[in-house]
Amino acid sequence: MSAIYLMLFGLIAMSLGYFVYSKFIAEKIFKLDKNFQTPAHTMEDGVDYVPTNKYVLWGHHFTSVAGAAPIVGPAIAVIWGWLPAFLWVVFGTIFFAGVHDMGAIWASVRNRAKSVGALTGDVVGKRARLLFMVVIFLVLLMVNGVFGVVIAKLLINNPGSVVPVWGAIAVAIVIGQAIYRFKWNLPLVSLLGVIALYGLIYMGPQMPVTLPDKFMGLSASANWILLLFAYAAIASLLPVWVLLQPRDYINGLQLFVGLILLYAAVLIGNPTVVAPAINTDLPMSTPSLVPLLFVTIACGAISGFHGLVASGTSSKQLNKETDGRFVGYFGAVGEGALALAAIIAACAGFASLADWQAVYSAFGQGGIEAFVQGGATILENGTGISAEVSATMLTVMAALFAGTTMDTGLRLQRYIFQEWGEIYQVKWMSKALPATALSVGSCLVLAFGAGGADGSGGLLIWPLFGTTNQLLAGLTLLIIAVMLVRRKTPAIYVVIPLIFILTMGLLALLIQLRGFYEKADWFLFGLDLVVLVAAVLVTLECVSALRREKKQVQAS
Repeated sequence: MSAIYLMLFGLIAMSLGYFVYSKFIAEKIFKLDKNFQTPAHTMEDGVDYVPTNKYVLWGHHFTSVAGAAPIVGPAIAVIWGWLPAFLWVVFGTIFFAGVHDMGAIWASVRNRAKSVGALTGDVVGKRARLLFMVVIFLVLLMVNGVFGVVIAKLLINNPGSVVPVWGAIAVAIVIGQAIYRFKWNLPLVSLLGVIALYGLIYMGPQMPVTLPDKFMGLSASANWILLLFAYAAIASLLPVWVLLQPRDYINGLQLFVGLILLYAAVLIGNPTVVAPAINTDLPMSTPSLVPLLFVTIACGAISGFHGLVASGTSSKQLNKETDGRFVGYFGAVGEGALALAAIIAACAGFASLADWQAVYSAFGQGGIEAFVQGGATILENGTGISAEVSATMLTVMAALFAGTTMDTGLRLQRYIFQEWGEIYQVKWMSKALPATALSVGSCLVLAFGAGGADGSGGLLIWPLFGTTNQLLAGLTLLIIAVMLVRRKTPAIYVVIPLIFILTMGLLALLIQLRGFYEKADWFLFGLDLVVLVAAVLVTLECVSALRREKKQVQAS
C-alpha cells in the first residue's frame, strides 16, 4: 500500500478536527472569552507572565510538549502493525489530545495560571493536591532525566548535529531580542531564523564536534549530560522571552519545514508501506496490544505532560483566552502530524518486510533510529537530499525537540518546588534560584546516583513513564470535568476520554507491577506501587468531588 494514503487520511482528519471539532469545544463547552483578562496581563512580571503573540506561544507550547516522545512512541508501537498505531494517533489527536491540551490551558487561565497540581487543591481538595503533585514530580523527573541521556546519545552518535543543536540557542537569543526589544516584523524574523537554522544543519556534518572519551574521570555521555543540565538550569531562570519562547518558536517552524519536506518526499517518491497492517508474527515477549499500545504512544495521541506545560508555562503567556484553541488544540494537531510522520518513516522507509522485521526483532526496538533511518531514505528517494544531510536534519529535529522539552520540564519542576514552598510556607524554597537548584539536584541524583558514572540513571525509571504519564492525562481531564460540572456545562466530551485513558493507564500499571514482581525488580515495583496508589486515591477524590458538584447543581 502507498504511504500517500496514510498521509492524506491522517492530515485531512486532523485538519477537520481543528476546524470543526475544536471550534465546537472552544465555543460551546469551554466558552472561551476574548474579553477575559488572562493572568499574562493581570499578573505580568516580564519573567514568567508575559502576554505573547499566539503564533510565538504556539511554537513554545508545541515544541515543549513534542520532545522526542511523538517520534519514539509511534516508531516503537508499529511492532503491532501500522493500523493500530495510525488509528490511535489520528483519533487520539482529534478527540483526546486537543481537548486535553486546550482544556488544561483554559482551567489554568481561569484560576490565576495555577499548575494543574496546585489547581487540584482548589477544585478537589488538599489530599488530592498532595498526591497529584507527587505524580507530577515523578513525571517531570522521568522526562528531564531520560531526555538528558537521549540528547547526549544523539550528540555522540551524530557529531554533525552538535553545531546546529547548540547553535540554535544563539539563533533563539537573537530572535528574542529582535521580536521584543527591536520590534522587528515577525514574518521577517521567522524567515531569517529558519534560514539560520538550516544553514547550521548544512554546516553541521562539515564541522563535527566530539568530546573526549574521558574527561575529569567522566565519559563523553556524562559530560554532555552535565552540560545539558547546566544549560537547562540557566534557561529556566531567564525571562521566557529571552530564550524559551524564541527557541521553541523557531524550532516549531523548523519542524514544520522538516515535516513539509518529509511529506513532500512521500508525495514525490510514493514509498510503499512494507510493515503489516496487523502484525501476526510478533516477536517473543511482545506485550498485548491492549492496553500497552495506549501507553506506548502517549505524545502524539494524548499525554499528561501536555497538561503540565499547558498549565505551567503556556497559561502564563496567553494573551487572549480565545488563543487557547490555537495554542492548545492546534499544538496537539502539530504533534499528531509529527507522530504520523514517525509512523510513515518507520513503516515505509525500509526496502522490504524482511528489512523491517530485522529492525523490529523485539519489543522496544525501532524508536528514533528507525525514524531517522526510514525518514532519511524517504527524503533521499523523494527529494534527492543526501542520506547524510537528511539523517542530520532528522537527528537535529529530534535533539532540538528533546532539548526544548528539557528547558520547559526543568522550569516546570522549579515551579513545583516553588509551589510546595508556598503551600507549606517554606520561604526559601519558594524562590527561583533555590527551587532550580533542587530541580537540577534531583535530576542529577537520579542520573548519577542510580546510573553510576555514565549518568544514565534517567533510563532506570523510564519504563514507568508511559503509564504514569497517561494516568496524569486522565487525572487532568478529571479536574477539567469537575470544573465543567460546576459551571453547569456538558462534560461528556471530557468524561469519555478520561474514562478510557484512566482505564488503559491503570491496566498497564497493574501489568507492569506483575512484571516487576516476577523480575524481582523491587525498586520499580515499589515506585509502580506508589504511582498506582496515588492515582487511585486521586481518582476517588476527584470522583467524589464530581458527585458532590452534580448534587449541588441538581439542587440549585
